[in-house]
Amino acid sequence: MKYNEHELNTLNYNEAILLDKRTYLQYYFSLIKRKQKVIFTFYTTNDYNSRIIKISLFFFSFSLYFTVNSLFFSDSTMHKIYEDKGSFNFIFQIPNILYSTIISSCINILVNMLSLTERNIILLKNDCNKNVLNKRLIIIKCIKIKFILYFSFVFLFLVLFWYYTSCFCAVYKNTQIHLIKDTIISFILSLLYPLGFSLLPGIFRIPALKTPKRNKELLYKISKIVQLL
Repeated sequence: MKYNEHELNTLNYNEAILLDKRTYLQYYFSLIKRKQKVIFTFYTTNDYNSRIIKISLFFFSFSLYFTVNSLFFSDSTMHKIYEDKGSFNFIFQIPNILYSTIISSCINILVNMLSLTERNIILLKNDCNKNVLNKRLIIIKCIKIKFILYFSFVFLFLVLFWYYTSCFCAVYKNTQIHLIKDTIISFILSLLYPLGFSLLPGIFRIPALKTPKRNKELLYKISKIVQLL
């Protein structure tokens, strides 16, 4: 019944002062384990999410990046590839890579909300402490519904992804290498950006918790907002 890292990160200010004694680096690594896809999927074990769901999310995420990148191959992109005689022009592709990374990341956030159950399990855990049977049954039912919706959603979209990318690669055979390179770069960007953004919340959180006067609640709330990035 001890708090895991996610629970510590979401405590209110007064509770965090009493319970959260982590250093800046410990807090930073707790965010990395939550936000970085590879670490979250294959290394993080003390969360309340299904490992099978996390693995399926990882591979769905890659297929999503592949499909969204293919959507940005317009006539101007094809013409540029022709002018460059098939060589990969990284500078020209940067806007498309960034757009596809942002769009794919936003869709991933929505899919994560549909599939990950940590918040539900934390509610269930708290209600077990209070012995509230009816609410626990409602939470369990919500989790089941989330799983059904998630697998239905993923199956439908994977079929659409497969159909579209198969048609694209069959018609534009000479752009397949460019598409694969764009997808890999976008996916690597999505793996790297949490390493940078996760440095910011601790700058606000740790001083707010360490101050002897305990009057930095606004600073603490800012850190909780920033940690959502």
